[in-house]
Amino acid sequence: MTSTLLWTLIAVQIALGGFDTLYHHELTERLAWRPSQRRELKLHGARNLIYALLFATLGWSEVHGAPALAVIAFLAVELVITLADFVEEDLSRKLPATERVTHTLLALNYGAILSLLLPVLLGWAGQGTDIVPAFHGLWSLLAAAAAFGVALFGLRDLAASARVARLAPKPAAALVTALPRHRTILVTGATGFVGSRLVEGLAAAGHDVIVLTRKAEKALALRPPFRLVTDLEQIDGATRIDAIVNLAGEPVSGGLWTPRRKRAIVDSRRSMIAGLLRLMARLEHTPAVLVGASAIGWYGLRGDEELAEDAEPAREFFSHESCEIVERETAKARAFGVRVVTLRIGLVLGTEGGLLARLLLPFEFGMGGRIGSGTQWMSWIARDDLVRLIAHAIANEALEGPVNATAPAPVRNADFARALGHALHRPSLMPLPAPPLRLLGDFGKELLLGGQRVVPKKALASGFSFSYPTLPMALESMLGAKLVRDHVVRTEAAHRWGMR
Repeated sequence: MTSTLLWTLIAVQIALGGFDTLYHHELTERLAWRPSQRRELKLHGARNLIYALLFATLGWSEVHGAPALAVIAFLAVELVITLADFVEEDLSRKLPATERVTHTLLALNYGAILSLLLPVLLGWAGQGTDIVPAFHGLWSLLAAAAAFGVALFGLRDLAASARVARLAPKPAAALVTALPRHRTILVTGATGFVGSRLVEGLAAAGHDVIVLTRKAEKALALRPPFRLVTDLEQIDGATRIDAIVNLAGEPVSGGLWTPRRKRAIVDSRRSMIAGLLRLMARLEHTPAVLVGASAIGWYGLRGDEELAEDAEPAREFFSHESCEIVERETAKARAFGVRVVTLRIGLVLGTEGGLLARLLLPFEFGMGGRIGSGTQWMSWIARDDLVRLIAHAIANEALEGPVNATAPAPVRNADFARALGHALHRPSLMPLPAPPLRLLGDFGKELLLGGQRVVPKKALASGFSFSYPTLPMALESMLGAKLVRDHVVRTEAAHRWGMR
């Protein structure tokens, strides 16, 4: 098989397939951690193993007679699997536009490949049965690399299809049992990582939820019932709102902290809070409580010091400055007689988004490790525990002011890396060195190389109990890990932190 055009088309197919797998399946959609995509993962796994066989065979041999017919049969099976995959994707998830375009290009290119490849295979099929070694230079090396890559991802997808069966999420309604009576709750930032789970829980429990999002199409991923508004002005002054949860704002970890991005982070939060204050001013029935999102960055970088809500901040950091503005503006709601709870949120863990979702791919393939020295503290909280804490803050009338939204057991970064590697049954020996990260400026210094050792003193004192007080417990639940852990340690931790 010496056609340069055919090999060029195959190279294009490999490039498009690699982009689709890495960008869409792994980074954007994170299919390997979605229980709803178990069947799709099986289809991807089977198809990738067929591709591995085809690349290895065509890249290093000429197949004559029966082996050529076998290759044609595998191509037919691959086509059937691809068609089944198209149907499964449309039934089980909403594909982003870039993925649909990529799939269209893959289909067109695959058709061109078949138009050139099938005559060659049919010609070989008419010869005596034999497998003749062949080497096509760089094309053979490309085929070998592609065969290895798709085989690796194929086996992982088949393993993931079995794993996701263990990733049964906790019923969403159970997360908001702290709210025993019916409430009407306005949620901003409702389409985000935390907000979407909160809306799911409130709606499932029978509460009336008003969802604010600037882009209505984003709300298509939320589970109804809820009322959608794209502007606070759409809420009539006679509407009774019992509580407001404000999670909106430009993502802090969404890019480097350039001067422009710093302004966007602060301005997005300030403008949302200003809009909520205007809403409160015209509502006939003032909400009882406003739960606002701040962050543990309020404390700045304080080394190994244990930080409760009464600790003083290190004020020279942007993370403190931005959080200070948020908390100061949110506190203005008290002028309307509204109880204000400001959650200083730590690193929120879950497979659907946030830090953990970004780390899963490198760690699952054995490429994870500590960041810098690994001695920096990571104060984290499971997403479901954060949703439960939000419901607790709404219901508990004695809770007010700043509240640390972190699990009781912060860990150092090196310990976090080891725990994640252990949960995935992978080594975690590939550190990310500090010098390149320092080139990222404040972003690298404060978010990656710095940290805070934060404890949830007020949450625990108010009677809140964590479902996941320790990192191994959280990872075991989130990742479907089958960890062998000492029962006594597990029980002692449960009693110590009031675990439910």
